[in-house]
Amino acid sequence: MGGTKPRQVTVNGAMREIAVAPGTPLLDVLRDTLGLTGTKEACGRGECGACTVLIDGRPVMSCISLIEDVRGPVTTIEAIAGDHADLREAFADCGAFQCGFCTSGQIVRAAALLREPWPANAADVEAFIHTAMSGNICRCTGYTGIVDAVMRTGAGRGKLGGGAP
Repeated sequence: MGGTKPRQVTVNGAMREIAVAPGTPLLDVLRDTLGLTGTKEACGRGECGACTVLIDGRPVMSCISLIEDVRGPVTTIEAIAGDHADLREAFADCGAFQCGFCTSGQIVRAAALLREPWPANAADVEAFIHTAMSGNICRCTGYTGIVDAVMRTGAGRGKLGGGAP
């Protein structure tokens, strides 16, 4: 990997100066260098979604995103949790988590989904949510609570029936 290299990265709205080796996964930078432990590692291969963060507003798996490839601001669960109280409440009310390990990644992906336009036909919304959330695996819930929580939050934000971001 070589020696450390100084670089700048914007995380949760703040420019951060870090020194890490090239080839370091963004997940390691967030957890080990910056102390942001809300983002979890499960598979380490970009298959489960537990490590989902937003880069420039788009959900990405931080375990396979190398720090030198990060272009744009990074947003983690720590920032999203504070801005999306309605989503957190819906996750709790709908039983959208059990062990909680995947929850931060689920909420990050759901927050991104809630900024997108939704289908105009309400009958298509559930399939839309299932597809959008399919990159995040949950071993405990069976997904019904997760989909219900996202749908409830979307309804509260006027998204049902094609609401724009």
